[in-house]
Amino acid sequence: MNTGTPVPDSYYERIDEHRYKPTAHAGGAWDPDELHFSPLGGLVVHAIERQVAAERPGEGLVMARVGYDILGRLALDECEIRVDVVRAGRTIELVEAVVLVADRPVVRARAWFLAAVDTAAVAGGTGELLTPPEELAPWEMSALWPGGYIASLDVRPLAPPRPGRTTAWVSTRHALVAGEPSSSLASYLALVDTANGIAVRQPPTAWIYPNVDLTVHLHRQPEGDWTGLDTTVTFGPTGQGLTSTVLHDVHGPVGHALQILTVRPAPPR
Repeated sequence: MNTGTPVPDSYYERIDEHRYKPTAHAGGAWDPDELHFSPLGGLVVHAIERQVAAERPGEGLVMARVGYDILGRLALDECEIRVDVVRAGRTIELVEAVVLVADRPVVRARAWFLAAVDTAAVAGGTGELLTPPEELAPWEMSALWPGGYIASLDVRPLAPPRPGRTTAWVSTRHALVAGEPSSSLASYLALVDTANGIAVRQPPTAWIYPNVDLTVHLHRQPEGDWTGLDTTVTFGPTGQGLTSTVLHDVHGPVGHALQILTVRPAPPR
């Protein structure tokens, strides 16, 4: 998307209460003229959190799961996000968001909120910490993938990426929405969909394997500026694949992410 004007240091700009305009930094990897889902996933959570906070301030719930279904092509164009409460509650709540581009639903997301309770005395079973990102060298992921989103990232693998298996830290200097703060959770989730591109099993020039969904389960709220992705990519024999990721922040594991892939030969160029 070339507007001929300077690109803001953000993935989106707000148009009004429900509508947002993507910048060139949100450009996709499979097609630079489409959206990369990763920042859109963070934007959805940003919109959900804003509406929940405005309608029910201080209710003490935290997001424990968010699942996105990607319904079709994500045009690099302004979008509208509508948020509704499906199941209201003081300790458990289910919220749904629908993303529309040109009045057509392109993403549906559902988020479970659970009560925040002090369970530090029984916490455990979370796994080991990753090597800190400041001890690792950057990897130029844009040498493998095109698009404004990939170019915006600081990616630091713990070891050289292998086909179907990579562990890496991902960060960005760009804000999610220009001129407004976003939560640590929204900023963290805006990088999770990168997982499908860090552990390339086959060259994207020969095979395509976009994900049609993303589901994130969290046992702890992430903190800090880095999203850690311990990722495994599997291809099945009949056109389906799975990207499975243990999610980390600098304090340790925070949850898991899963992405179903549609695997097929790349069309002739």
